[in-house]
Amino acid sequence: MDVETHAEDPYPDVTAAGGLVAALRQTAEARGRDIGLSPYVTEAVGMESRRGYLSVDTASGERLFRLRTSIPDFGWHIGGTDDLETLVDAIAAWREGVPLDALKARFDFLDLDEFTGALASGEPTSSQWAHLLSSEYYRPQRNLLRRLHADEVLRTAFPTMTHRAVRLQVDPMDYTSRQALVEETDEGRYSTVTVGAPGATWTEVPDEQLIAYLRTALHENRLQCEKRR
Repeated sequence: MDVETHAEDPYPDVTAAGGLVAALRQTAEARGRDIGLSPYVTEAVGMESRRGYLSVDTASGERLFRLRTSIPDFGWHIGGTDDLETLVDAIAAWREGVPLDALKARFDFLDLDEFTGALASGEPTSSQWAHLLSSEYYRPQRNLLRRLHADEVLRTAFPTMTHRAVRLQVDPMDYTSRQALVEETDEGRYSTVTVGAPGATWTEVPDEQLIAYLRTALHENRLQCEKRR
């Protein structure tokens, strides 16, 4: 890249295309890559993948396309490059599920240490549990949250709240991974559903069977996630 040529505008290709999204889309089409940009979006955020949502922004005063992966409330910067074609290739490979070590070997601009370190240490799952368990807003669900968190298997699932129900997701980075909703309908009575399962309906589960039932609901897809990794 000729720095002097682009001293005033480090992104002449982006400017010529009419903006970052247009430049990404045009580059992806020219290279035959699928980067998950809808034809209707106007910002380069929220490109879906099974390792979170990808987003791109640009640095000011220098040519640098910065790549980030995130889920709601959690995010990691995973590298930056001045080459738009390389960036597009990396996004496509990420979305295709190329293993992280292979991605790093192929794209040396990627810096995955913070991201992989967080996952290895149980993040963002442990932070999310801590937030929900300490939140005054979710005090009505605190007993249920504590009970689920006390189980060594269930506390490895990523928890969120959907209205009054606790949502447990096997893999926080994979929106397609197995999920189950559970709510306490009355004291000592629970109702649960496996999200996305064919014919799934809310099922009342006796108190003494709750943990075993949820373990079974999430276990099958847990094995599938481990095989994909």
